[in-house]
Amino acid sequence: MLVLLAGIFVVHIATCIMLFVGTIANVWVVSDDRQGSVGLWKNCTIGGCDYVLSYASEDALKAVQAFMILSIIFSVISLVVFVFQLFTMEKGNRFFLSGATMLVCWLCIMVGVSVYTHHYASGYGTNYSKSHHGYSFILTWICFCFSFIIGVLYLVLRKK
Repeated sequence: MLVLLAGIFVVHIATCIMLFVGTIANVWVVSDDRQGSVGLWKNCTIGGCDYVLSYASEDALKAVQAFMILSIIFSVISLVVFVFQLFTMEKGNRFFLSGATMLVCWLCIMVGVSVYTHHYASGYGTNYSKSHHGYSFILTWICFCFSFIIGVLYLVLRKK
């Protein structure tokens, strides 16, 4: 049981770190021909990054930014609640609060990445006609899967 709890804890920490990196890194869409990338915050080229996105004033991008920040916050809250419950909860109880918080994180990731996929992943608005997904985009989808698995494991896991 201790090994299972430690494994879940390590995966949860890795998910928090990957969410943070995926949100702040500006490699959501990568250009095939101009050696540039676009993220949630900046447009980067070989010469450097500028703070002007061509679609920065769109509500969809602001929603993606907000939901990704919320997902980081809920993931960290879930981790803190898990550690708190680990030491204060009596035997036989389940980690409902940490599981529910992690599933809220999962929903925030789902909404944020789905909106980004719908509006910008095909290169629309990014000024890159030929582009592919960057590592931040892929990392965020991996976090989507991990957060769901962790949330469900918390809900079914009993402290023995």
